[in-house]
Amino acid sequence: MTRRWYKIFWMASLATVAAAALAATTVCVNSGCSSLGYLGQSAGGHLSLLGAARPVPEWLDDSATPPALRERLVLSQQMRDFAVSALALPDNDSYRRYADLHRNAAVWNVVAAPELSLTLQTWCFPVVGCVGYRGYFDRAEADLFAARLQADGHEVNVYGVPAYSTLGRLPGAFFADPLLSTFINYPEVELARMVFHELAHQVAYASGDTMFNESFATAVERIGSRRWMAERAGPAAVAEYELFDARRQDFRALTQRTRDALDALYRSAASDADKRAGKDALMRRMRAEYAALRDGPWQGYAGYDAWFARANNASLGVLAAYTDLVPQFERLFEREGRDPARFYAAVRRLADLPQEERRAKLGP
Repeated sequence: MTRRWYKIFWMASLATVAAAALAATTVCVNSGCSSLGYLGQSAGGHLSLLGAARPVPEWLDDSATPPALRERLVLSQQMRDFAVSALALPDNDSYRRYADLHRNAAVWNVVAAPELSLTLQTWCFPVVGCVGYRGYFDRAEADLFAARLQADGHEVNVYGVPAYSTLGRLPGAFFADPLLSTFINYPEVELARMVFHELAHQVAYASGDTMFNESFATAVERIGSRRWMAERAGPAAVAEYELFDARRQDFRALTQRTRDALDALYRSAASDADKRAGKDALMRRMRAEYAALRDGPWQGYAGYDAWFARANNASLGVLAAYTDLVPQFERLFEREGRDPARFYAAVRRLADLPQEERRAKLGP
């Protein structure tokens, strides 16, 4: 899969590391002393990324900046201004700097699930709560951790993440989330979606509730991208987006059907042997349906080949975080009169509630 929407929000903040240092005993008891080393690599990798960032005006004034990059940076700042004026998203230094990482991902995430379940394993940390992934700035470290999980009997997936958010909790321009080479060349509307999505994480955050956080940010990116296309994007950019999004919707529908069928199978009273046989049949059917899409309506577009080749419980389980609550958030936006500020205030009130009450108030 080649686009941003399949990324898991991942926070590599110094606030997390500071909290861990203050609560080292608790971390060692609850998560294993290795958690401190994990948080340490998070801090080091995050600082390295921030240190590579320079203000966008410096890149624009630099004669060595390639024309294509210059054009994308100008466009990104128009999107950044639009995020404030049209979507009431935070007006701060985030995405006013740019860093060339010289690699194809900002971080690599590891997710894991049991053989007969779509429920992701979670890890708990100070500040961010419990999350269903672990992020690494070094691919080799991610692969090593994934191998340990696989040896314990988990199905695992390692995938590159082009961007993440620090929730706006780190003060000062130096700590603001930067634009990155990992996504700056996305098609116009996809780039806008990325910027709107990441800024939405600074608006509201429910500790330990990845699905709530990601679905909210996805709702904001959808609302924002529709406005961008209506007010700013040209016909070519809209046509490009509509073609890609049609494939994305086909992908989501196919994987949702498969997740629903697998979840029903795993929760059934069938024997483990029958569950394994049923799982194999469902995965083969999913791959066959994908091949029919790729070779038929998609006219040979193969951008999802790698995802389907690696698909397992972990990669299917992680998809739910992005989409399952989006309709509820979109309905809440309508109830708040399509006013972004009122919508965000309502979401923040929900984020302050216990998770069970939060989901009940958000609605089915």
